[in-house]
Amino acid sequence: MSSVSQHRGRGEPSETAEEQTDTEGSTDDLSEDELFDVLANRRRRYAVHALKAEGETAELGDVAEQVAAWEYGVDVEAVSYDERKRVYTALQQSHLPMMDDAGVVDFDKNRGTVEPTAALEDVEVYMDVVQGHEIPWSVYYLGLSGVAASLTAAVWLNAWPFALLSDVAWLVAVVAMFAASAVAHTYYSRGQRIGETDEPPELG
Repeated sequence: MSSVSQHRGRGEPSETAEEQTDTEGSTDDLSEDELFDVLANRRRRYAVHALKAEGETAELGDVAEQVAAWEYGVDVEAVSYDERKRVYTALQQSHLPMMDDAGVVDFDKNRGTVEPTAALEDVEVYMDVVQGHEIPWSVYYLGLSGVAASLTAAVWLNAWPFALLSDVAWLVAVVAMFAASAVAHTYYSRGQRIGETDEPPELG
């Protein structure tokens, strides 16, 4: 018999299995809306990145210092007292309590510690950061599909100079194009995963 059950009074109803499931679900489940709300703010994204990279309980002061360094574009050692205090206060009073309510972190305000929850650790978060001169991967694959379709049509019509190579050779070429693109996309995506690299993806 568990210690919780031993301390219950005779007339006190025990927690049902359904209630236990609901309680566990509210702790471990993280909805997409809650996750989007957390990631909508840059400072919270930086905090999530720092915590996922750490993977264990961290001191609030250390998190604030690292977030401040990313925000101001300086090394951790170069963060000023005012910059650290500004970020520390915002995290303590606003961001971390909100993240704690969402089930993203366990924030102990009295002890000044913060820890990523199992719900956050189970989520792989990617940032699709596209600079002004870059092409989104969705558009890239659409263009690649168009090239492959045009190439297939030219080979099927025996148009010159595509008729110089066999159909099998062109098939291998098309497969190689998509395979190379998939490898490049996979490598890029790893760099865009929050908590995977030294710096947040948007600073890369």
